[in-house]
Amino acid sequence: MTDTGAEAAVEPARADPRVGAVVITWNRREEALTALGRLLALPERPQVVLVDNGSTDGTAEAVARAYPEVDVVALGENLGAVGRNVGVERLRTPYVAFADDDTWWAPGSLARAADALDAHPRLAVVTARILAEPGGRDDPIVTELRDSPVPGPGWLPGPALGSFLAGASVLRREAFLECGGFSRRLWLGGEEELLAVDLATAGWELCYLEELTVHHQASTQRDSHARRRAGLRNTLWFTWLRRPVRAALRRTAHLARTVPRDRVSALAVLDALRGLPWVLAERRRVPPRVEARLASLEASQRNSRARRYVS
Repeated sequence: MTDTGAEAAVEPARADPRVGAVVITWNRREEALTALGRLLALPERPQVVLVDNGSTDGTAEAVARAYPEVDVVALGENLGAVGRNVGVERLRTPYVAFADDDTWWAPGSLARAADALDAHPRLAVVTARILAEPGGRDDPIVTELRDSPVPGPGWLPGPALGSFLAGASVLRREAFLECGGFSRRLWLGGEEELLAVDLATAGWELCYLEELTVHHQASTQRDSHARRRAGLRNTLWFTWLRRPVRAALRRTAHLARTVPRDRVSALAVLDALRGLPWVLAERRRVPPRVEARLASLEASQRNSRARRYVS
């Protein structure tokens, strides 16, 4: 689905030097070309870095030919979310919008995100409303973002969040780099949770902004079992890396009761157990104020329609 003329017409046609964009992709050449075309057509005219995670379908070469203004980084291996770290390092804009090859930002949203980050120096992440395409309906996660129970300071321009969705967020580059970006260990799948609590521990805030919009048309080129396996493993790792023992036990028990009892889940648990020496070595409990935020999310996580480990 393309952006409507009416949506684009209300936005001023001016470049905004405050925001750059990082797109990661892997073996989705046509989708990457479409996503980049939409980014480059935005009125903000963001600087764009494409990080190709070792594609074998000629993605990097096709993008370089079609869009010479895009900074193309062709990696020799699939680094997953760490590809975003590579892109952020190459930008010099104060704010960075993340996009996937199956998402696109609505015109004007990047400028509004930059305005919010300008106005609130301790705000590190703003997450947008996500419209599922085709059809433009709210993604199921939107209700949870709007109704977030996370306590936050009164100055926040929107509901405080305990985590964020990378493909629908704009981040303060300084905060991202200060907290080390995405973990190489987690690869891809729920990788935002660990970075989010490390940002909060460092004193940064995250919030949802309804006036920002991202469209998402889920790619059919994905291995849903592999993503579920990595996502469940990462949830277990994050939980034991940062939560107090009782809270970690509660979340682990909930997952044990609710995830499908199948081969994918079993492999995810084995993966998590293999990483136990690393988890124990790196375990660092969050301070009580951050744990209070995480605890406030437990009820919504139990009842979530969007956060289900199915494939």
